[in-house]
Amino acid sequence: MNPSDASSTRRASDMRLKLLMLSSGERSDLSAQVERLLPRVEPWADVLVRDLSLGEDLSTLEFDLAVVVGGDGSMLRAAHQMGRHQRPILGVNLGKLGFLADLSLDEFIAQLPTICSGALTAEDHLMYECSVIRGGKLVHQRLGLNEVAVLAGPPFAILDVDLYVDSELVTTYSCDGLIISTPIGSTAHNLSAGGPILRQDLQAFVISPISPHTLTNRPVVDTADRVFELVIAHPHVGTTVVADGRVVCKVEPGDQVRVERSEAQFQLVSLPGHSYYRTLREKLGWGGRLNTKT
Repeated sequence: MNPSDASSTRRASDMRLKLLMLSSGERSDLSAQVERLLPRVEPWADVLVRDLSLGEDLSTLEFDLAVVVGGDGSMLRAAHQMGRHQRPILGVNLGKLGFLADLSLDEFIAQLPTICSGALTAEDHLMYECSVIRGGKLVHQRLGLNEVAVLAGPPFAILDVDLYVDSELVTTYSCDGLIISTPIGSTAHNLSAGGPILRQDLQAFVISPISPHTLTNRPVVDTADRVFELVIAHPHVGTTVVADGRVVCKVEPGDQVRVERSEAQFQLVSLPGHSYYRTLREKLGWGGRLNTKT
């Protein structure tokens, strides 16, 4: 359908969707693409445009749907900037992988009437709260979507990390680091470290050691209703807590890194035909059979 026909088919003006178009000004090509899209989108919705690279608090804006033009990194940044006031989000992939932002530019343009009709629903996904407790006091807190990692850092020797679940000691990992990941983050750092893929709508965390110094250590999946604590009695000089790829702090002896379910939930919108397993198959090259030659 041409945009010129929109006036006869779109919803009444008082029912028009408020659309927030997001891209990173650090990439001029993305900003230019948003500008080119505006004439296509404006017949169907009221549009706000924001630059993710400015770090604006998006939780204060009023809108119905955020459309992120970029890649998975931009999707992650948008979720951070919405904070604890998450709203439905749709990704248009102009990045590399596009696991969260899995809609192509052509698909977005073709599906504008459906997207702006309000008929699509958002699926809630697990987010986490990461707290660093030092000497019994909360010193850092972060809301995140993908994962929390404690990384050994310089001088790059084996690090001992005690894992507690609901205050019960589970085990001590001797490793290069430990990752606690959400299902959304299971295809990120966790996957690279050999952890399992979790279906995105599961309410669970996966704990994956990085290069464990034993053959018996394996990733563990547990319900998201638990409270997970990592305690590092003897950190290295460069041992750090990293949340969604961003350094939270250096670790000091006896620090507790607590990870638990957040009340905030990431609200991902997808179009019909964009199933989870299709994304795994096509984006991650997950083949179901051997490639053989006769």
